[in-house]
Amino acid sequence: MKSGGIFALLIQILVSAIVIGIAAFFTPGFSIAGGFGTLFIAAIVVGGLSWAAVRFLGVKASPFGAGLTGFLVSAAVLYLTRYIVDGFNITLIGALLGALVLGIVDFIIPGKRFR
Repeated sequence: MKSGGIFALLIQILVSAIVIGIAAFFTPGFSIAGGFGTLFIAAIVVGGLSWAAVRFLGVKASPFGAGLTGFLVSAAVLYLTRYIVDGFNITLIGALLGALVLGIVDFIIPGKRFR
C-alpha cells in the first residue's frame, strides 16, 4: 500500500470517524445525529481544521502531543466543527471533554489522525 495514496487517506478518515464516534459516545454534551455519513464528514472537517491549525498556527491539535495549547486547539476544532457539519452537536464543555477523550483514544490507537 502506498503511504500517500487515496486508499490510505480513506482508511485514515474512516478511523478518524470511528474515533470521533467513540468520543461522542463517552462525552456528555457531544452527540452525532445522522449516522455514519455525518461522522465521515465530521472526520474530514476535523482533519482539515486540525491541518489548518498546524499549518497556520504551528500548533498540533492533539491534547497529548502539544500540552495545554494542543488541548485547547483540539477543543476549538471540535467546537468549530459544530458550525460546519449538520448533525454534529457539541457544547463548549462537551468540546473540552471531547478533546480529552479524543486525546486518550488517540493515545491508545496511535496514528496520524488530528495532526
